[in-house]
Amino acid sequence: MARTADPIGSRREARESALAILYAAESRGVGLLEVLADQTVAPGDYAVELVEGVAGVMAEVDVLIDRFAEGWRTDRMPAVDRALLRLAVYELSYRSDVPTSAVLAEVVELAGNYSTERSARFVNGVVSGIAEEVRPSGADPA
Repeated sequence: MARTADPIGSRREARESALAILYAAESRGVGLLEVLADQTVAPGDYAVELVEGVAGVMAEVDVLIDRFAEGWRTDRMPAVDRALLRLAVYELSYRSDVPTSAVLAEVVELAGNYSTERSARFVNGVVSGIAEEVRPSGADPA
């Protein structure tokens, strides 16, 4: 069956695929790019862009997350929450073509699906704070 060009649905799926790769890399103690290369089914283009993007700027992203995660350091967070935050902060900081509202909605939904209700609130708070800094009002794509 051919896939239709649904940017919203495909980006949602891509974020989910990227989350799985980030989580697998951490669980196995290997690099993101190694896990990406080892996928038996190649993820979509946007998932690859997300994983490669996070891999390239993870240290900078973690510094930003640490600044906004009051009372938490990235190395002490649950792995799923850390992966979600990295994806969202990467998109906010380096993907100006993605609306802030889409990033926030997706990260909260994924946290609710793969972590806890408490995590969804935590992730939302951290990402919202970072969004205010890296995307001042009016900085969203048209």
